[in-house]
Amino acid sequence: MDELLAALADQARWRLVNLLAERPRSVGVLAQLAGARQPQTTKHLQTLERAGVVISRRTGQRRVYALRPDALRELAVALTRLADTADQGGGPYETYERYGLSLHAERLAAGEPGWADGRSFGFHRALTARPELVWRHLTEASLLTRWWTPDDLRVSELVFEARPGGRIVHEYRDADDADGSDPVAGRAEGVVDEALPGRRLAYRLSPLLPDGALAFTAHVDIDLRPTGAGTDLDVRWRITGSTVDSADFIAGIEIGFGQSLDKLAATFTDPHNIDPHNTDTRSAK
Repeated sequence: MDELLAALADQARWRLVNLLAERPRSVGVLAQLAGARQPQTTKHLQTLERAGVVISRRTGQRRVYALRPDALRELAVALTRLADTADQGGGPYETYERYGLSLHAERLAAGEPGWADGRSFGFHRALTARPELVWRHLTEASLLTRWWTPDDLRVSELVFEARPGGRIVHEYRDADDADGSDPVAGRAEGVVDEALPGRRLAYRLSPLLPDGALAFTAHVDIDLRPTGAGTDLDVRWRITGSTVDSADFIAGIEIGFGQSLDKLAATFTDPHNIDPHNTDTRSAK
């Protein structure tokens, strides 16, 4: 496939492929129609033949080339498969497009400091686990790392001291950056304001700009309520201290934190993701 793509990438060879799609032709005729010298045309045709795009045979004094349609069909199938994978509903490409639209709107709105102050975001999830187990996933670093990033990121450093005045550090990298050689995708620091186990958690969290300054401060309030099926989780974000450079972060809150909460919900429905040290994973009755 690599050799095929390399052969078709050249504009002169692509012109020859188009001419051969019409009908088989000799080297001399192809050179005339392409406006090129015959030796140069011969080299291009040999490259295409090695890649399996064309075949040739000698007829008298001429060498005649013909296109191999199956090679192009195989390429078309591979390209269609890639396009379908990228275009699947709710997939990464759709998320990328949604973020792009949000990013454009927020950058237009970010005209001066304080532009996003007072903005709020609300999230709700019905979770199939007791409030006590949900609380652990909200406050224990080893469990937070499993879900507290969007799908394309991974936690690289996490501190969460679940007590009033406790320190929070949340650093994350690209999910595919296994060795940490790529720049950090983001880092946020904050402090816990309120921690009522199994009931309520409130904290302030500030993403850092590349120079270390605060992009904004998010005031996050989380309430847990037991239900017959598990726990109702309500999360509210309120923005203060927004800077002009905070648009990129604010544009991703709804999508990114929504994905994180979806991962949290999946943790309680997939038995492989349940904390192995916790034996009480039953839903509340």
